[in-house]
Formats: sequence, structure tokens, C-alpha cells
Amino acid sequence: MQTGSRAKQLRFVDRFHQFCEAVVTRLPFGLGSVVAPTFLGFCLINGLTFCVDLAILTALHSGLRVAVPIAVTCAYVCAFALSYVLNRTINFRSHAPVGRQVAVYVVVVIVNYLALILGVSSALVAVGVQYQLVANRGRHLRGGVHVLRDEMAGLPPLIFGVLTVAAPGPCAACTAGRASL
Repeated sequence: MQTGSRAKQLRFVDRFHQFCEAVVTRLPFGLGSVVAPTFLGFCLINGLTFCVDLAILTALHSGLRVAVPIAVTCAYVCAFALSYVLNRTINFRSHAPVGRQVAVYVVVVIVNYLALILGVSSALVAVGVQYQLVANRGRHLRGGVHVLRDEMAGLPPLIFGVLTVAAPGPCAACTAGRASL
């Protein structure tokens, strides 16, 4: 039974890669030559984990009335763990030992968390910004850290220039957050 499950997982991973490669080859303006299929996979997976992160945050804070710093922490840890596992297994297809990789990853995640997420989130909530916008803003700040974190953790590097091409300015959520300040 385990062999069938493993084969099914491999087929999903292969289909995911084929999908990413097909999309990248159809990108306009020659972007297919600079955007790696793994970058698209990274974006898709982290888009999913962002949704999971925000859902957990909302459920904990709005639903269960957990304090914002605790809700942010729980959502952040779940999203980062999910992101790591999905990117490692599905996107980068890594089967290497995780010992050193996880240690470096955890250090970078902790520094990122303390500096950008908990610090920024707590400060902005303290001045009255809605917690979901605050969490969203913190995620945009950490977006660039994903690439550095993954590279330091030994995952295959993404193209740094693509991040600049894909997000030349602030997103609508950040702009909306500024307008509400």
C-alpha cells in the first residue's frame, strides 16, 4: 500500500512541475527565459501558505479571541512549516538529509519572525491598525526574506531579479494599509 501512495505522490509532483514549466514557457515578453519554473512553484505554494496563515490568524483572533501576538505566532509557525515542507518536497523535489538545512532555516525564520512579524505587527496593532492588514504588511516585508532564507537553508536558489520584476512597487493591500494609517 505504501508503494501505491508513494507513486501517487510522485505523479502529483511531476504534474506540478509540468504545470509550472508549461506556464513559464507561455509567459509573454520573453519572461520565460528569466523566470524559473521553480519560482512559479514557489509563488503558488507560498500563495497557498499565505491563505492558510491568514485563515489561522483570523480563526484564532476573531473566532477564539486569542491575543494578536499569540495568533500571529501560531499562524506564522504553521505557515512557515507548511511552506518549508511543500517547497522542499513538491517544488524543489529535495530528498537530501534535512539536519543542517532545518537548523539554518529555523535560525533565519526566528530572526525574521522577531524583527519583521512580531515587532512590526505588535507596533502597528498598538497604534490602531487592523490586525489582518498588519499581518499582511508583515508578510510583504518578509517576502524578500523567503529567497534569502531558502538559499541559506540549502534549497535551490531562486532568481533574485524576478522578485523585482514581479513586484516593482507596493501591492494593493500595502497601499490600502497606508491609506488607513
